[in-house]
Amino acid sequence: MIVMRLCRPTDLDALLALAHKAGPGMTTLKPDREVQSARLDRVQRTVEGTAPLADQGYLFMMEDTATGQAVGVCGLEVAVGLEQPFYTYRMDTFVHASREMGLYTRMDKLHMSHGLTGYSELCTLFLDPAFRLPGNGALLSKSRFMFLAQFPQRFSEHLCAEMRGHFDENGESPFWRALGAHFYRIGFNEADQLVAMGKKAFLAELMPRYPVYVDFLPDDARACIGKTHADTEPARRLLESEGLRAEQHIDIFEGGPVLEARVDSLRVMHDSVLVQVAVVDTPPAIIEGSPRYLVANGELAEFRVILVNTAPQDGLLQLDHEQAQALRVTNGSTVRAMTLNSSST
Repeated sequence: MIVMRLCRPTDLDALLALAHKAGPGMTTLKPDREVQSARLDRVQRTVEGTAPLADQGYLFMMEDTATGQAVGVCGLEVAVGLEQPFYTYRMDTFVHASREMGLYTRMDKLHMSHGLTGYSELCTLFLDPAFRLPGNGALLSKSRFMFLAQFPQRFSEHLCAEMRGHFDENGESPFWRALGAHFYRIGFNEADQLVAMGKKAFLAELMPRYPVYVDFLPDDARACIGKTHADTEPARRLLESEGLRAEQHIDIFEGGPVLEARVDSLRVMHDSVLVQVAVVDTPPAIIEGSPRYLVANGELAEFRVILVNTAPQDGLLQLDHEQAQALRVTNGSTVRAMTLNSSST
């Protein structure tokens, strides 16, 4: 069975194995033992309540219970930008007008922004290619929404998610080449690695001091603004199905979109229900075409989510013994359930 759970300090080697498979481009999942060990320690301190707000974050692991293998990981930061700046470009439209000439032009400009400071952030999503089977990607991504609904008091009122931007056929970012490379004077991967290590001072020291007119950028760089990497499109669609939307912020390196939402507007906040568990020897027969459900227990340190084919009825959810064991629940336990997909998708 595939189950989502909170990461533990003992998951370091498994996390590093996933980081090696992820390859370049994932700022928060670098195969660096020291960095990932510190992150797992941070998760532990967050759960225990000893981490300051600026340092709080959660990391979830997808596990194949048959083998104990870690096959995916995803993260949820509590409040970004409080200690280390959280930079984005904000795109605004300005009108330049001449009454005498009777002319006006609309121009888009990119401004360095701290506008998402304090937001909670969805991050670090990676699924082992060998386990990219129907339902696994959605379970990996959407398990975080179940955690948000279970513990909303631990998060901001607003949520964001940076989407990986577009790279060309040579594996390069046209947006970085046209803009960032001129200011930072280092390679994309080197800059990305510095950010991953928390060394962000160079961003403030070297970033553009004035707004950047979008029309001054080359065509291929302009085309990158708000464009998602092909490999990240499925992840974007999943987040949009849960209520996040691209607004005016983009990533400062690649130009990828930053999705945003109020937490109280997310689908999970009005579609999920709390029900009691009834453990049965034989679960109800699966009806072809019926929706699958995300089911999460109510624990913090032992938080777990699985996918089931059984719908809640009359405040009860029937689980077989294997499912109950995977969730660490028993008869009468309260769990949160929600359809895997919204009715509109």
